[in-house]
Amino acid sequence: MADDADAKAGCERIFKRFDYNGDGKISLNELADALKALGSSSEEEVHQRMKEIDMDHDGFISLEELFAFQHANPHLMKEVIKKLSQ
Repeated sequence: MADDADAKAGCERIFKRFDYNGDGKISLNELADALKALGSSSEEEVHQRMKEIDMDHDGFISLEELFAFQHANPHLMKEVIKKLSQ
């Protein structure tokens, strides 16, 4: 249970860091900027990640969608957290 709480807290930190304008959702541009900062700048990769994470297809990533993605891809999200901590 503590691991799940830690995972959710880490996800919230990532979300707040990616949500540059603080509107409670991550836009395609915010995701592109965040991925570029992490070393991924391919437009194709950005669109692929958005497609994977944006489950309701509204063009934005919510905290719940990011948490679901984290739950399904824990190793990938651990790498993101590691890169953000550097």
